[in-house]
Amino acid sequence: MSMSTAPHIGSHSPLGKALSDAIGYWERRRIGYNLALAAVVLGWLAVAWSRLHGLFGVELLLALFVLTVLANVCYCAAYLVDVPVQLSAFRAGWRRRRWLLWLVGTLFGMALAWFWIADEILPAAGA
Repeated sequence: MSMSTAPHIGSHSPLGKALSDAIGYWERRRIGYNLALAAVVLGWLAVAWSRLHGLFGVELLLALFVLTVLANVCYCAAYLVDVPVQLSAFRAGWRRRRWLLWLVGTLFGMALAWFWIADEILPAAGA
């Protein structure tokens, strides 16, 4: 498809407006999501420091980096819900309630982080 026949997604098209709104909404909240996940990790460090301090090294830092990237890729799943609903007749109601998706997604991410540490990291520490 040539550039002249490619569909135009301008800022004034419905899709352009939905994408701009979604990016503006979700990216401002990504910081809170990451802080919530960091709180889980710091909580585990505070509770199980005696079992975890021996694990610190390059391998653990690389694992944490990969998990951080994966958590942020999972955060992007919100766009898969948000943009189509904004393009539907339910846009106005959705925009007032989408904070619930953020809350449920953040709690789910925190639960995954909690169980990942409990199931994968602590056993590796011999705890």
